[in-house]
Amino acid sequence: MTGALGLTAARGRGGAALGWRLHGAALTVVAAAILLIFRVDVARLVGIWWTSTTFGHCLFIGPVIAWLVWQRRRELEQLAPTAWWPGLALVAAGALCWLMGDAGSVTFARQLGLVVMLQGAAVTLLGPHVARALAFPLGYALLLVPFGEELEPPLQAVTIALLMPMLHLVGVPAESNGVLIHAGRYFFEVAEACSGAKFVIAMVAFGLLVANLCFVSWRRRALFMVAAVIVPIVANALRAFATIYAANLTSVEAATGFDHIVYGWIFFGLVMAAVLAIGWRWFDRAPDAPAFDPAALPPPRRGRLPLAVALGLTIAVVAMAPAWSGLVAGRAATLPAHIELPAVKGWTRAPLSTVAPWQPYYPGADHYLFGRYGDGRDAVDVAIAVYGSQHEGKKLAAFGTGVLREEDRWVRVGDEPAIAGGSAMRITAPGPVERVVATWYRVGDLVTADERLVKIETMKARLLGGPQRAVAIHLSAEAGPGRDPRGAIERLLAAIGPIDALADHAAGLR
Repeated sequence: MTGALGLTAARGRGGAALGWRLHGAALTVVAAAILLIFRVDVARLVGIWWTSTTFGHCLFIGPVIAWLVWQRRRELEQLAPTAWWPGLALVAAGALCWLMGDAGSVTFARQLGLVVMLQGAAVTLLGPHVARALAFPLGYALLLVPFGEELEPPLQAVTIALLMPMLHLVGVPAESNGVLIHAGRYFFEVAEACSGAKFVIAMVAFGLLVANLCFVSWRRRALFMVAAVIVPIVANALRAFATIYAANLTSVEAATGFDHIVYGWIFFGLVMAAVLAIGWRWFDRAPDAPAFDPAALPPPRRGRLPLAVALGLTIAVVAMAPAWSGLVAGRAATLPAHIELPAVKGWTRAPLSTVAPWQPYYPGADHYLFGRYGDGRDAVDVAIAVYGSQHEGKKLAAFGTGVLREEDRWVRVGDEPAIAGGSAMRITAPGPVERVVATWYRVGDLVTADERLVKIETMKARLLGGPQRAVAIHLSAEAGPGRDPRGAIERLLAAIGPIDALADHAAGLR
C-alpha cells in the first residue's frame, strides 16, 4: 500500500513537471511572438530605460520579477498549470490599449498595452490559480512602463513651496517667479530634473517591493507607501535648499558642482536608507515566510482550453491590433505641395528677432512655416505646422515638441490666461528675455488648446478612419518695457481672422 502511494505521488510529480514544461514552452513562444510583433515598442522601452535618468530603475524591474518568481518555485511546483480561455479577455484589453495608444499617438498606452498582453498571455496559458500565485510579480510588471513625468510640474511647485520658507529662515533673501528663484546673488531654476519626480517614481517601485516582502498588514503597507512618497519629496527640497544656501555662502559653481556629484544614486541610496529605517521596526513578515499557500489555490473547474488552442487564440488576438492599425494608417490627408504664411491687413512681414531667437519644434511636420509680422508698434511671430497624418515619431503633441523642445535654452515661467480660446504660456531665455506664446491645434474639425483633446481626436480618426490632418498654430511676442505681448497677439489674431480658417487654408482645405 505504501509503495503504491509512493508510485502515485511520483507519477503526480512527474505529470506536474511535464505540465510545467509544456505550458512554460507555450508561454515562451507566445511571449516571443508578442515581443517580435511589437519590437518597435520593445526597442523604445529599452531605449528609455537605458538613456533616461528618470526611468533607469526600470532596468532592475525585470530581474526583480524573475527573482520573485524564483522565490515561489517550491510552492509553484505543487500547482498544475491549465490553459484558461477567460484570460484572453486580458490579452484583448492589452491589444485594445495598444491600438488606442497607436491611434492617438500615446506612447504610454502602447507600452502599457504591450505589458498587459504579456500578463494576459501568462493568465491564459497558466491558469487563474497560477496567476493568483504570481499576482504580485505579474502586477509588478506594470512598473516596466515609464510613467509619472506628469508629476514634474506639481512637484516643482511643492519643492518651491518647501524651499522658500527654509531660505527665509536662514536669512537668504529669496523670491520666486514661477520656477525661477532669485536668491541672494544668483538666479536658480527649479527645472523638471530638480523637481524630485525621478526619485518619487523610483521610490514607489522600491516601496511596493518592500511593502510586499516585509509586511503582512495592509494598513502598514499603506503607511509605508505614504512614507516612501513623502520622504523623497522632503529630501529633494532639503537638497535644493542646501545647494542654494551653499551658493550664497561660496559660489554657484562650487555649490552646483557638489550637487551634481551627490544628486544621483548617492542621494537615492540615502533616501532609500531613510525610508527603510522608518519602516524597519514595523516589519511584520518573516523573511522565510511562503508567498502563498498552494492548498488555497485550486485549479479552475470551468473555462479550460486545450493548450494548443489557447496558444493559437492568444497570438490571433494579439495580431488583431497591428492588423487594424495598418488597415487605417494609409488614410492620410492629401496636402498642398507648397503653403505660405497669409497676407494680413495692416501688418507687414518683418525680420526675425536676433536678440533671443525662438521657434517651436515640430520635427515630423509635413509643412512648417515661421515668420514675423509688424504693424509699426509691435512684432508678433507666427508658426504653423501641418501634418497629413500622425503616428509614432510624427506627432503634433508630444514630449519635447511644440513651444519648448528638450534641453531648450527657453524655459517655462508659467501659464497665462487664455487668448481667444488658445492656451498662453510665458517663457524666458538667458538675457533675460521673456515672451508670451499662444497655441491652438486644429485636428479634424476641432479647434482646441488642450493636448489631451488632440490625442483623443487623433485616436478617433485613426480608429474609425476619419480626417487625418492636424495643424498647430503659435503666435508669440516678446515682453519688455512698454511692450504688451498679449495685446500684440490679440491685435494680430483679430486681423488674421478665425483660427479654423487659417488652419484649413494651411492644410489645403480653403
